[in-house]
Amino acid sequence: MLPCRRLVLSCRYGAATFLRRSGPSKRIQSFSYSKSARQGHEMPGANPMFPIGGGTPASPRSRVRYAVPAVLLGFTGFITFLHYNDERRAVPKGQASSSRNSGCGCGSNTTVKGPIIGGPFTLMSTDNKIVTEKDVCGKWVLLYFGYSFSPDVGPEQLKMMSKAVDKLESKHNQKILPVFVTLDPQRDTPSHLHAYLKEFDSRILGLTGAASAMRQMAQEYRVYFKKVQEDGDDYLVDTSHNMYLLNPKMEVVRCFGVEYNPDELSREVLKEVVSQ
Repeated sequence: MLPCRRLVLSCRYGAATFLRRSGPSKRIQSFSYSKSARQGHEMPGANPMFPIGGGTPASPRSRVRYAVPAVLLGFTGFITFLHYNDERRAVPKGQASSSRNSGCGCGSNTTVKGPIIGGPFTLMSTDNKIVTEKDVCGKWVLLYFGYSFSPDVGPEQLKMMSKAVDKLESKHNQKILPVFVTLDPQRDTPSHLHAYLKEFDSRILGLTGAASAMRQMAQEYRVYFKKVQEDGDDYLVDTSHNMYLLNPKMEVVRCFGVEYNPDELSREVLKEVVSQ
C-alpha cells in the first residue's frame, strides 16, 4: 500500500512540475500572438514590404551608409576604365605604331609608351587647297593650335614660333615647318587667316576647315578649347595653347607651353632633331 501511495505522489509532483514549466511558455506565446494581432488591426496602412510584427524599415542613415560606398565604388570603376582605355591605346616602345598614324606611309615607327596623340586630318589651307597629314609627312613640324582673334597669348606664341624657326634655319641649318591650326573656323576663313599670318611669318602654314573637322583634330591632339564671353559674333576662345613638335614620321615628340621663349624653344627643338 505504501509503494502505491508513493507512486501517486510522484505522478502528482511530476504533473505539477510539467505544468509549471510549460505554463509560462504558453502564456508568453499567447501574449505574443495577441500583441501581433492587435498590431495588425491597429496599423491598416502598414508597409506591405515588411511582414506584420517583422523587422523595421531601414532608416535614412542606414541607406546613406550603404549608398556612399556604392558611389565610391562606381567612381573608382570609372577611373579604372579611363586608365585602361588610355593604356589600351598606348604604343609600347619597340612595337609598331597604330595604323592611325600610318596614313602618310610612316607607320612602322616606334614611340615611347603613352596615350597616342595625333592622327589623320583633312583641312583647308589659306590658299583654298586641301591639306592632309600626308602633305606634311617627311618634315619636322612645329604645330600650334590657336585663333586669330586671340588678344594676347596667340600673337605672342606666333612671334615665338617664328623667331625659333628662323634661328634654327639660319644658325643650325635645320628647316622646321611652322603650322597654325585655327580653333575658330567660323571667323578664321582662308582669306582672313592668310592676311593674319602674313603679319608674323609667310612660312607659317595656316589651316582651317569645317567646324566638325577642327573639333576632330583638336580631340586627336588633346587640345582643349571653348567659346567664352559670347556677345553675338564677338567672343573669345579659351584654349590650352598647345604647341607640338612632330618628327618626319608624324609622331608628337614634344609639347611646349607658353612659358618658353624663342631661344629656349629653338634649343629644345634642336635637341630633338639632332637626337633622331
